[in-house]
Amino acid sequence: MSLTLDRPAEVDAPLVEVKGLRHVYGGGKSGPGLVVLDDVNVTLRDHEIVGLLGRSGSGKSTLLRSIAGLITPSEGSVTINNPSTEAGQSAVAMVFQSFALFPWLTVEKNVELGLEAKGVPADQRRKRTLAAIDLIGLDGFENAYPKELSGGMRQRVGLARALVVEPAVLLMDEPFSALDVLTAETLRTDLVELWTEGRMPIRSILMVTHNIEEAVLMCDRVLVFSSNPGRVVAEVKVDLPRPRNRLAPDFRALVDDLYGRMTAQPKAAATQPGGRTGAPGLGAALAVLDTDTLASMIERLVTPPNDGEADLADLAGRLQMEADELLPIAETLQLMRFADMAGRTLRLTPAGRRYEAADLDRRKQIFAQHLLAYVPLARHIRRVLDEAPSHSAPASRFREELEESMSQAYAETTIEAITTWGRYAEIFAYHEDDDRFSLDDPA
Repeated sequence: MSLTLDRPAEVDAPLVEVKGLRHVYGGGKSGPGLVVLDDVNVTLRDHEIVGLLGRSGSGKSTLLRSIAGLITPSEGSVTINNPSTEAGQSAVAMVFQSFALFPWLTVEKNVELGLEAKGVPADQRRKRTLAAIDLIGLDGFENAYPKELSGGMRQRVGLARALVVEPAVLLMDEPFSALDVLTAETLRTDLVELWTEGRMPIRSILMVTHNIEEAVLMCDRVLVFSSNPGRVVAEVKVDLPRPRNRLAPDFRALVDDLYGRMTAQPKAAATQPGGRTGAPGLGAALAVLDTDTLASMIERLVTPPNDGEADLADLAGRLQMEADELLPIAETLQLMRFADMAGRTLRLTPAGRRYEAADLDRRKQIFAQHLLAYVPLARHIRRVLDEAPSHSAPASRFREELEESMSQAYAETTIEAITTWGRYAEIFAYHEDDDRFSLDDPA
């Protein structure tokens, strides 16, 4: 992996060039590791906002951190052409999903930190800091502490802290996802207005999002990522004048197009030298979803006007859910053979209809049958417990097995998911006090 910041200018050269980026987590004695990004190529030019749109876990944030220099990918190169060279300026600056403010510092001191680290004189630091605070609408709160601010105001501080170093490229990692809907919309609108009016001291923005409407509202181009491993599978231009109307036919058509690309079933990925992808099987990551959520979606699909099937984009609109919220539910129902996905259509299977019509006890029996038949991890845990003399086993054993093909975080969430489903199906018990699975009270 190489990072270049001072390459001579070329005519029409991209501001940022990412070539052949590949990143593998893990590996070594436990196995070849998990490929998170594979052969990713991205360009960012002057005066554009580019969105990285994809499911959680598709490697978007890993790519952003690679460009920021926060991590070193396994292979590939990142080049930033013509970075700023004047005192107190940066090639890139980043706004994170979490506010990441120092609680013991005032708004002014939080914003000033980057300039202080760069050795900017105190009088210049204060002038630029106050200008940045004023720009993002927090004038009057210079002496407030983070605990005195709302979530939206804290994120404005994070934005001011990034802008004050006058970066060539502003990187944003889901900057609005931790905010409530109205606050996020206000901050999103304000940011687009500042960009359109040319008031921000930056040349381009690269942002990670899983919100399709947000991508169409803000971006000039949208790069759609696949998962396992993360790759750019589509590039969509957004040629709509700003400000953009969510209800306009052209806007809705782009949203629908991106939804179709997000829900397209990826081709099966083969294991590659130097790392393996998240192939189905024991090492497949599971989404943490309670059984009530799954049952509720099945019932929704039966309820008119669906009659057993629904377009995912329409369903998301009616339920006010983002793609990243709806797709894990749809995919889990497909995994359990309660539903099928064909493009954007989610359709109940005969088993899904039987589940919906059954009473509680019968539902648990059906769920148990499908869990053992179609989820290898559940079947593996139950077999280990059946064969163990004590009919028990530490959960850490299964986490360690999962970590051979996925990150520690995904292993943890996968164990959490299988624990919830196994308890509901009564195929095994889990004891939190000693982190252990057992057959103490199975079905």
